[in-house]
This record gives sequence, C-alpha cells and structure tokens, in this order.
Amino acid sequence: MNLSQAHLSVRTTCPYCGVGCGVKATPKGDGTVEISGDSGHAANAGKLCVKGSALGETVGLDGRLLYPQLRGAEGLRRSTWDAALDKVAGEWQAVIAEHGPDAVALYVSGQLLTEDYYIANKLMKGYVGSANIDTNSRLCMSSAVAGHKRAFGEELVPVCYDDLELADMVVLVGSNTAWCHPILFQRIARAKEARPELKLVVIDPRRTATCELADLHLPVKPGTDVWLFNGLLSYLARIGAVAPDFIAAHTRGLESALATADVECADPLEVAKICRVDPAALMEFYEAFAATAKVVTAFSQGVNQSSAGTDKANSIINCHLIGGRIGQPGMGPFSITGQPNAMGGREVGGLANMLAAHMDLEQPAHRELVQTFWDSPRIADHGGHKAVDLFNAIEAGTVKAVWIIATNPVVSMPDADQIKRALAKCQLVVVSDIVQNTDTNDFAHVLLPALGWGEKDGTVTNSERRISRQRAFLPAPGEARADWRILCQFAQRMGYEGFDFDGVHAVFDEHARLSAHQNGDAPGEVARVFNIGALAALTASEYDGLEPVQWPAVRLADGRVAVSQRLFGDGRFAHADGKARFIATTPRAPVNAVCEDFPLALNTGRVRDQWHTMTRTGKSAKLADHVAESFVDMHPQDALLHGVREGELARVSTKWGAMVARVQHGGGIARGSVFIPIHWSGQSASDARVGALVNPVVDPVSGEPEFKHTPVRVEQFRVSWHGFILSRKELGLDAVAHWTRIQGRDFARYELAGRNTIGDFGLWARELLGVDSEDADWLEYEDRSAGVYRAVHLNEDRIDQCVFVSPRQDMPSRAWLASLFGKERLSEIDRVGLLVGQPVEKGADAGPTVCSCFGVGRNTICEAIRSQELSSVAQVTACVKAGGNCGSCVPEIKKLLVETLAEAAS
Repeated sequence: MNLSQAHLSVRTTCPYCGVGCGVKATPKGDGTVEISGDSGHAANAGKLCVKGSALGETVGLDGRLLYPQLRGAEGLRRSTWDAALDKVAGEWQAVIAEHGPDAVALYVSGQLLTEDYYIANKLMKGYVGSANIDTNSRLCMSSAVAGHKRAFGEELVPVCYDDLELADMVVLVGSNTAWCHPILFQRIARAKEARPELKLVVIDPRRTATCELADLHLPVKPGTDVWLFNGLLSYLARIGAVAPDFIAAHTRGLESALATADVECADPLEVAKICRVDPAALMEFYEAFAATAKVVTAFSQGVNQSSAGTDKANSIINCHLIGGRIGQPGMGPFSITGQPNAMGGREVGGLANMLAAHMDLEQPAHRELVQTFWDSPRIADHGGHKAVDLFNAIEAGTVKAVWIIATNPVVSMPDADQIKRALAKCQLVVVSDIVQNTDTNDFAHVLLPALGWGEKDGTVTNSERRISRQRAFLPAPGEARADWRILCQFAQRMGYEGFDFDGVHAVFDEHARLSAHQNGDAPGEVARVFNIGALAALTASEYDGLEPVQWPAVRLADGRVAVSQRLFGDGRFAHADGKARFIATTPRAPVNAVCEDFPLALNTGRVRDQWHTMTRTGKSAKLADHVAESFVDMHPQDALLHGVREGELARVSTKWGAMVARVQHGGGIARGSVFIPIHWSGQSASDARVGALVNPVVDPVSGEPEFKHTPVRVEQFRVSWHGFILSRKELGLDAVAHWTRIQGRDFARYELAGRNTIGDFGLWARELLGVDSEDADWLEYEDRSAGVYRAVHLNEDRIDQCVFVSPRQDMPSRAWLASLFGKERLSEIDRVGLLVGQPVEKGADAGPTVCSCFGVGRNTICEAIRSQELSSVAQVTACVKAGGNCGSCVPEIKKLLVETLAEAAS
C-alpha cells in the first residue's frame, strides 16, 4: 500500500468465524485502521459482531514475527529467507530420501486463504507424493464433512443464510449461535421479531445466551443427539409425516435407517429418559417438526466434536430427507462453519483424506485426473495421518519433519501435552506464523514470518458456499511473506516445477480451472457439484474486483454465469445414481464414561469476545473485559460436593492433564457437567490450557476429537492470597503460583494468586513491578492483620502501575482502576480512592463490561434501568447504547432487566 491509498476504504472479509462478513477497512494517517461493516456484502449487510468491530485494535505490530529465525544452541537467532528455506528444503529432501514421503507432513489451518491451502495441498499430494497434510479444521468441521459425503455423495452444504429467515422453524443443535455466530443469530432474531410465529428450538446441554430467544430449549444429556434424532426419524415415519414420492425418487436406505432407529428410539418416553429431557418438551419438538415443512436444522461444534459426530450429522440429515425438507427455500440441514475458510480448505482437498476440487483420494480415476491436470511427478495414493494420528506418528518417530502453518496445536489439540512431547522429539519442526511467541513456537527449529489479516490477499469461502475476497490494506511488515509464496519458494528449492505463479490471482485461476476440468458425465470425466469454472481466466484486475459469489458458478453456453443459491432443488444429489442416502446411525455413548475418580463431564467451547488462542483478539482491550479469565462453569450443588466455591480457583484434572480455572455458576449447567473455554494459552495464563485435559478419542469416520465429553475431577486449588496488577509495562510473573494476563488500554492487567506467605509487602511489590528507586512516587496502604495491601506507582502524577493484594476475592473494581489509566494526571480525590480501595465519586465505577461494542458496564445498565424505569432492551439501547450494534449482549441485558426489576419490586 502506498501513501496515496491511505484513507481509502478497502473491502475485505472478516477473519473470524465462518459467517464470512464483509468488512470495510480504512487505514488512517496515524497508523490506526477504521473498521466498519460492508453493507454490500450479502452475509452481513453491514453488520459486524464485536470481534469484527474490534479488528482495528488487532493489526498493530507488537509481538509480531518479522523475520526468519533458526534455532541454535543458544536459542532462536535471526536468519535470512534464503538460509531458512534452504535449511528446510535440505532437511526435507534428506528425510524423504531416507524414509520416504510419508515421513514429512504439513499441519495447516482454516485461517489460511484458499490460495495458500491450494498450494500446500498441491505440494504435498502432487509433488511430495504424500497425503500427510491435515488441518485444524479436522478439530471442528470434519464430522460434518463426512456426514455430507455419506448422505449427499459430496461435501455439500445445501442451504443459504436467507433460509434462516425464510424458515418457519429453526432448530439450533450444539451451537451457542448468539455468541459464536452472532450475525447469523441476529438475522434469526430479526426474522422472529417480524414473524413471532417463527419457532426457535435450541438443543444444547447448556442453557446459553442463545436460549434467551428460544421458544423451546432441550437440555439433552451430553452425547445423546443420535438417540434424539433417531427418535424423531422413528416418530415421523410412525405418524406418516413423510414424503413418499421424494423418498422413492431421490433417496436410498430408509428401511435400514428406520430399522436401526427403531431398536432403541421408537418410544419417545424412552428417548426422553436417555436424553434426560422432559417428555412433554420432547414431544413438543417432535410434533412441531412434523407439522412444519420449512425447517432449518443448523448444527455446529456440539454435534461435530464427538466420537459419534458423523453419525450425529447423519441422524439430523435423515430427518430432513424423510420429509423432503431439503433443496427448497427455508429448509434443510445446515452445518455452521467454525473458521473463516474451513470450507475453502475443503474445496482444495486440505484434509488428509481428500483430494483437490472435491475429488476422492481413494478413487484411481480421480487421482489420475488431478495428477494429469497438475502435470505432477506423482500423486498420493492413500490417505495421510489425520490430526491426532499425525502427532502420534511424530512422537513415534515415523513422521520426522512437520511444518505447522497458522495454527497453535500445543494449545488447541486434545491431549495437548502429548503434542509437546511429540514436537520435542521431532527432528525438524518448522512453524509459519504471524506472532513471535506461542506455545507451539517454543518447539520450532525454524520460524517463518507470514502475512496477517490486513496484509494478505486472496479468497475465503463461508458457510453458505460464498467466495469472498480478503484484500490487503496494510503493507507487509518486516520480512513477512504470503503463505502461498513461502510454499512456492520452498517447492522450487525442492526442485519441483509448477510453482512459478506470478501472483495470487494466478493461483486462484488454477484452482478455478481444476474445479471445472473434466467435470461432467461423459466417459472419462468426474462429475462433481463444486465447480467455479466461471471464475477462471480472471485478469489480476478482475480478480481484485471479484464480488462475493456462491458456488457452483458455471459459465453457460451463451456466456452467462449460473450461480446456485441453494442445492438439490431438482432432487438430484452427488452420488453416482443421483440419490441421497439415509445412513443407519446406531446410538453410542461417548467413549470415556464418567467414573468415581472423574465424575464430571467436561464440555469445551468459545466465549463471546475471544477467538481461538487469542493471538489476535488478545490484543484488543475492547474484547478483554467481558470474560477476563478462564473459568470452570459448574452447577452449585456439584461445586458444594467437590469442595469448591464460586469466585475461587479450582484445579481441574483428567487422565490426560490438569489446569487451574476460576469457578463460576453461570446458571446454564446441568448437574454432572462442567464447561471450560478454549482460548487461554501459556502466553495468556500460567496454567489454563484446556486442551491438556481433553481426551484424544476421535470419531472413527471423520477423525474429529471428542472435545465435548471428557471425564474430569474438580478440586480446590488452595492459595494464601489473591491480587491483581495494572501496569503500563510487561511483567514476568513466573514466581507467582497462578496468573492471567488481560489486555487493557495502554496497560496490561494481571490477575494473581499465590501460595506463599508474603513477609514484606512493600519489598515484594517493588520487586514484582520492577520499581527500583526508593525515590519513586509510591503510594501504599497496608493492613497487616487483615493481609490487605494496596500500592500505586505514579510517574509525574500519572498512574504507572498499581497492585492490590487480599486474602479475599472481593477487591476493588478493575473497571474503575482501568479508567484512571486514561487520565494524564490523578486528582486528589483519585489518590484518596486508590488508598481507600474504591471510587469516592458516585458513578465512577461502570462495573464489568456487558456491551463490548460500546464499552458499557453492568453498573451503568442497572443504574439506567432503575433511574429511568426502563423495561425493555430497546429502551436500554436508546438510553445507554448497549445492545445497539451486534446484539451479542442482548441476552445479558434481558437478564439484567429481569434481575433489576425484581430487586426494585421487592
């Protein structure tokens, strides 16, 4: 980007969830970036969730990996690109020569652009000759992929976002859509507001924010989804709520699927007992589904992340096929994608058991077609290691070199300590990343700097098969390069031809041409629905201006482009005979059952304002306050039974690992279960990697791990004191038993807990904060008998650092203290408040953040409700703006309205 481009808006795509929202980014002369929604993008029509709105806070270069590095005896040292790539190519060539192509591997990510993914897949499968390329999409979407292929013959999502608004009934299964896909949830909410008769059903073991809008919530026992939907299938058949003509003309396998379902699930009362739901509520769901033609069943990680995830997906699809609820507006099964380009990765065969352009690795004709198109020296002829198996193979020594791109498996994988063991033993670990410090980078022999969002250029595909451009609006920092270019330069060093692309548009062109290559029903051709041939042969300028478009996108004989909004409208599916398949799904419980030693079932997932391992969202102060620390959410009776209390720390352990988190009672957890978020890593907390706890069992079809059900034990984590620090400079806290780092505006906040006895608070605090001078402007208060200590380090009347310590949890408001860091000079009344430990001025404490978009705290909202006698979310929004942007906080505002009005009434 040159200076003349500054202040010009660039249309790009959000890099977070699979909704694929359009974004307008406007670089400013002061180095900041203004972010707004793209009103012309069909996915979001100008709306953005709080994470998308805060993207401008995440593009700074603090913590960035800016040049190649090689690890030597003294640790990592700066290198050149030539030396780094020569080293990687040389070692890969040596390993392949001695041990064969399956001794090397790539582990990539749904964060990659499609062009990056395409080059990685072409390199491994067509030139190295191994399918040892898998992706972190294995951890979130592979069960849906396998379910689609079994049912439809190809990995195809049949619906579009408009169907959520056209449906008369939306069923959300295993998806906290309000938090994880907020823009889609707001589309549902607006549709329901316009048509109150639209029925929303939520099927989820937890009562989440999504349930606040639901007409019916079925809190199923974790792992019982197949029983639930087999029961629905059996019920629909029994009452005749079927489409016999559709079944006869367009499907196969109903008899087998029904026979399997009827074994355990013919009796709704028995199903209700197994699923641990109210029989009347279950029947309400069954009857409503049967009576409603236009039903969309949207499912996400609660379905996919299971040892029975593929069967869960197929049990849902079966219920749509039996009534012909597919292919028409407002109906169909809908897999909501977790990552921004998980679908783009699947288009190019990014999984270890797939081939490019939706072709099958196990089919010789498909392999021949792809190899001929690529003119590659070889083609992988068997599946590679899926994610969990890959790291097992690394530890076993059969895979000797791994290149990890745009992902952090030491945090995100199940049995994450095993990943540490594997990488520690690996002969060569190469990591391409945008940040210097991650838990995975600690094991890298070679670190390569990649471009990040705002700097890289290419395409992504969202959950409704819509391809969108992600455009660069920032210059490449330091020596960072695009992932596709890094891989091409590596391939050329390996002696491979076919990687001399003159730009990213050329990579996309090859991808588009392959999708259409011999794509038909003639002899020697391979028919597949995925086809973007209409997008081939774009010039660089045309590619740069490419508008969001759904696939398939096929150019007709008259030159017009045909685009399909939804699939299967003609009743033709992608199996060779054109018919969909009912899949018999035998119910089975999670592999690891709770037991006396580990009596609770762990469920993992996301929180509203964070993303993955926080390498991006963790930079944003706006996103930090809503949920500042990792937590273990559990039922109050379970907490009592296990000797832990709300607000205190607890150790959570399994057969695979342990971590420490703060106990909370969110009100949405059934007895016997706990929930812990996935985001915290070794960079943001001392001991909060939930991946270390998760069992490594996988679905036998998809290879997706069982993140939603691991037996755990919860015990008290005894500490002597609690505390927190706000500091303008980064601190090293290795000597503290437990800590969490939270990004603030112009400071970092640290939540602390210690098991030691502090003899001299003043000395301890000065050492911890790095305050050397006795002449420093230092305010402190100590009550030794109560174990309470407060100290503030000032610099020219401006607060620089503060530390608060107490044996109790109830310490001063962090929100109030954070506000003091925005002042150039502290007033006398501020100084008094610091020593007293609370604000002196009324209304100075906004309380914990509820609305991150506008920075509105709980206290502000509650006071407005009381003083202005507000009774609706709309009134709260009009008064204090909370809830007026993405709407993610609306469920919390509703709860505050109920609680505050109840207090006033009493």
